[in-house]
Amino acid sequence: MDFRQKLEEGSKKALEHLRGELANIRTGRAHTGLVEDVLVDVYGAKTPLKQVANITVTDAKSISVQPWDKGNLSQIENALRDEKLSLSVVNTGDAIHVNVPELTEERRNEYKRVAKEKAEEAKVSVRNIRQGIWDEVKKAKSDGDISEDEMYRQESEIQKIVDDVNKEIEEIYAAKEKELSEV
Repeated sequence: MDFRQKLEEGSKKALEHLRGELANIRTGRAHTGLVEDVLVDVYGAKTPLKQVANITVTDAKSISVQPWDKGNLSQIENALRDEKLSLSVVNTGDAIHVNVPELTEERRNEYKRVAKEKAEEAKVSVRNIRQGIWDEVKKAKSDGDISEDEMYRQESEIQKIVDDVNKEIEEIYAAKEKELSEV
């Protein structure tokens, strides 16, 4: 039984999820992560935009969305307008240009709060993983698979990994907060 490996895998997934969530929080600069997961109603199914169009950043304030099927232009335009992203969407007939407006101080603070919530969710996720693994360790001890000394050694290893992951979560959050503070 490798409890450490299970914890590291679960923690890695939590960190990847956090990075993905924070990538979708606007910083006033254009990046494909802002729109690539917007769900577009095409061919009778809700499909992420990245699966129906080529998305490119044309400059620091704009994104170009080139659909693979021009018949989907209006659906993509509607989906982008429906999102609560505060983006300016222009349909040129061949592509859709998305302009990213400057962030207000109020909006920056709101995004910082959301980023903090996402970081806390990641920490809770890691704690839940830790608790599940700790329960497995205690069960292994009660089944006689490991000694009491081994159980406490595992506990300290598990806690060290959790502390390291929590530190990394804080670093990821701090970087995002700094990014959001830049004007």
